Amino acid sequence: MTDDQRLRYAYLGPAGTFTEAALRQVVSPEEGVYLPQVDVVSAIEAVRSGEADRAVVAIENSVEGGVTAVLDTLATGAPLVILREMLVPVSFVLAARPGTTMADLRRISAHPHAWAQCRRWLRTHLPDVAHVPATSNTAPAALLAGTDERLAFDAALIPPPALEHYPLEVLADDVADSSRAVTRFVLVGPPGQVPEPTGADKTTLVVHLPSNKAGALLEMLEQFSTRGVNLSRIESRPIGDALGRYSFSIDVEGHIAEERVAEAFMGLHRVCPHVRYLGSYPRVGEAHDGLRPGTFDADFHAARAWVEALREGRAT
Repeated sequence: MTDDQRLRYAYLGPAGTFTEAALRQVVSPEEGVYLPQVDVVSAIEAVRSGEADRAVVAIENSVEGGVTAVLDTLATGAPLVILREMLVPVSFVLAARPGTTMADLRRISAHPHAWAQCRRWLRTHLPDVAHVPATSNTAPAALLAGTDERLAFDAALIPPPALEHYPLEVLADDVADSSRAVTRFVLVGPPGQVPEPTGADKTTLVVHLPSNKAGALLEMLEQFSTRGVNLSRIESRPIGDALGRYSFSIDVEGHIAEERVAEAFMGLHRVCPHVRYLGSYPRVGEAHDGLRPGTFDADFHAARAWVEALREGRAT
């Protein structure tokens, strides 16, 4: 296919980032046009502006939790939806220019999430080094591989695949605190026809509380619990217009085409001032555990038919 026929994918670059690894789960460089961006907000906004057709961004990490810049950017602005999710195992190496030793290190560059995932290792092995924040996990590798001799750091925490792109020397392997760390990425695009449920789906949404009074959070959560909808993630985020006002970014198990999820959305629409739907999409992993009795689609259909019969005088 020509570049005109291939979809354009914005992602956090440069080459070798974990985001690129997630993007490769979606489409190969031969099948899509890769558009590296300086940060996750730029990747999302590239879709809104029409510069890209899709964006791949990190939304959640098993160590640090939600990626707030992504959550907040999706919660406002022109509507976008999540089309699928991808999981990428996370590990880091400490790399530097050839000839550098551990004794030479005074400043290490790393993305804030990378630094947080390696802080115990750093405290044990390099307790006196300073952190120089980076815009991505491979941005400092690209700088180290360059010719500038006046860098503000001596080494970097980078993904092992980055070594394929940048000729650096590894000072330490497996520096992350958790060997099982994983980052969840999502593919984001413009709204469109919602895909059919697969039986192993996830739905993401943003909800503002109906009021700032006692019981407001319970009132919102009851819309899910009474219909047997399980929440797999819920995070509060400041709305930004005043202190004490928060929205909630939520992942639920299920698809909006399923009756229990659709009814929960209707309940939220009735009691909450703002509900933003961010897509129903296949989740990574197996199908959901068994649904609670009374929450299958057939149960909702039967209950609705019974009410209609009452209205028409066909049942008592």
